[in-house]
Amino acid sequence: MNKKQKKWLLRIVISGVIFAVLFIMEHAGVFEKLPWYISPLAFLVPYLIIGYDVLMRAAKNICHGRVFDENFLMMIATFGAIAVGEYSEAVAVMLFYQVGELFQNVAVNRSRQSITAMMEIVPEYANIEQDGQLTQVDPDDVEIGTHITVLPGERIPLDGVVIQGSSLIDTAALTGESVPRTVSTGDTIISGCINGSGTLIVETTREFDDSTVSKILELVESASEKKAQTENFITRFARYYTPVVTIAAILLAIIPPLIIGGNWGIWLKRACIFLVISCPCALVISVPLGFFAGIGAASRIGVLVKGSNFLELTASLRTIAFDKTGTLTLGEFRVQEIHPANGEPYFFPKSYPDDNDGRNESFNERDPIFNVLRLTAHVEGYSNHPIAVSIREAYEQRFGTPIDLNIVENVEEIAGHGIRATINGVPGSLPENPSTQTGITPSGHTGKQTLLAGNEKLMAENGITVPPCDAIGTIVHLASADDKKYYGCIVIADKVKDGISAELKNLKKVGITNTVMLTGDVDSVAKRIAESIGIDQVKSELLPADKVTAVESLIDPTGNKKVAFVGDGINDAPVLMRADVGIAMGSMGSDAAIEAADIVIMDDDISKIAKTIGIGRKTMRIIRENIVFALTVKFSIMILGALGLANMWLAVFADVGVAVIAILNSMRMLSAKNR
Repeated sequence: MNKKQKKWLLRIVISGVIFAVLFIMEHAGVFEKLPWYISPLAFLVPYLIIGYDVLMRAAKNICHGRVFDENFLMMIATFGAIAVGEYSEAVAVMLFYQVGELFQNVAVNRSRQSITAMMEIVPEYANIEQDGQLTQVDPDDVEIGTHITVLPGERIPLDGVVIQGSSLIDTAALTGESVPRTVSTGDTIISGCINGSGTLIVETTREFDDSTVSKILELVESASEKKAQTENFITRFARYYTPVVTIAAILLAIIPPLIIGGNWGIWLKRACIFLVISCPCALVISVPLGFFAGIGAASRIGVLVKGSNFLELTASLRTIAFDKTGTLTLGEFRVQEIHPANGEPYFFPKSYPDDNDGRNESFNERDPIFNVLRLTAHVEGYSNHPIAVSIREAYEQRFGTPIDLNIVENVEEIAGHGIRATINGVPGSLPENPSTQTGITPSGHTGKQTLLAGNEKLMAENGITVPPCDAIGTIVHLASADDKKYYGCIVIADKVKDGISAELKNLKKVGITNTVMLTGDVDSVAKRIAESIGIDQVKSELLPADKVTAVESLIDPTGNKKVAFVGDGINDAPVLMRADVGIAMGSMGSDAAIEAADIVIMDDDISKIAKTIGIGRKTMRIIRENIVFALTVKFSIMILGALGLANMWLAVFADVGVAVIAILNSMRMLSAKNR
């Protein structure tokens, strides 16, 4: 408990002890022997000790025009009990109301700690060496490219690259993973993690405002602003419900005595009981607390949910669309095969540059496979696309020499198709028979030719016939744009993440009925990959702009079955925003994808999607239980109270008891089973 809660508890204990003594004295007949005013004055002491803050809040709200809230109901109900001489019941109502409020406050704080623990990842300083001494400076003042020192046990203040040292990094605060990660020179590290046993020298790559920890902080701070539809409904419900029951209580106190006659005190007491029963604490507190606990449970496993509305939507998810590269696969492209137009295919060994797989000995400058790789690598020379990088790496690692960009001219990148480029200083045509013709030689340059490197769409648009290739992976074809001659193709494969098939099955267990893969791969390759991992539906040969249309086609027009999209690339941002729920892979994902997403998985662990959906479904189930339970009990006892069949003690249970039970139910979201 914090200091405020301890003072609160002390007030409850003091007033409770005094009330217990007075209650015994009342039932022992002590007050009957004393003047009439002693009893009300005596009970007024514990009433004011425990209830003064409720009375002050009610008065302050009335002055500001906010009349109908639980403070007002408690004030009117207890004043009414005092007016009819039920002093002990007036104190009991206020006492147990405060007990319930304290319990609610403790529960909310416990739930809040699950989320605000993320706030503790904010570093207080960064170490910079000045005149041979380490000086602590504000991380906000550190510029990109600065060398900072991270000592053992310190929190990493900024994103950067390790340039000296090695250590174990505790990423639990960001990812929920308890196993530290080893980093050494050349590795990228992110702010907010804790350095283990070794000292690290880090070159910063981002300013603090753009760092991982800063962005996470923004996500956490904005999460509470986005309320779920259920929360908004309860807020609107309480806004109308409270004045309605207040007016009903007033009518209950006035109309029956006027119409059927009777003791005004009896009907006033019934009205007070009615007011205590009707207090909407159970709904107003337990519903937001349920969502808060759900978001906290997700944060404990390294998943940031940007608002309770998105947690609510996960409970209605039926379809999940995945971007293939970087989400279902590792995003690590490697050249696997080279298929020349004439000649046997070459299979790359698992480890460049060793060539000991037994299927091919090697290839040299007279082989057509060498020419296909060399020319394609040069055409892709200026591209930063992972496929282009993999082709250049294959060439450089296989032959130990970099490509010569001086001979590459007029490069034109055709989005979603490939690249057109002019190569200056290579043969006009490739040799068809390596045994009888000479390939590329240092002195054999014969002029310029314009080449095309890309997919089948690029070849078809330029009137080039492509022979069938059933290899699994992304296929880059090479041909001459001048004479339409086809030279061959290179197959690049991206490794599927371990355990993907099992995780897709887990999604089925939590209610997902349709899984979809979105990819730019040709249809035959995409279907083979999807079949191997258990994807239900494939949308292939998509350009970046086509993904939005593909997701829109999956959206249920009735709005009952929601669609999620999972991605990590900068070109995924529009799709993440268009889907009902956008889920970004936070560790390796781009800033644009993380900002556009509704849910961020901090360590790229795809298994946490099913866990988050499970948390969302459990949260909504608990909230519905609370709503049905609270309304059923309250309306039942309200009817009994109006008929004179419920006393003030039963009214206290209908208010405080129901609220406590609903809160306990909400706190189940923080149980160990959710983590």
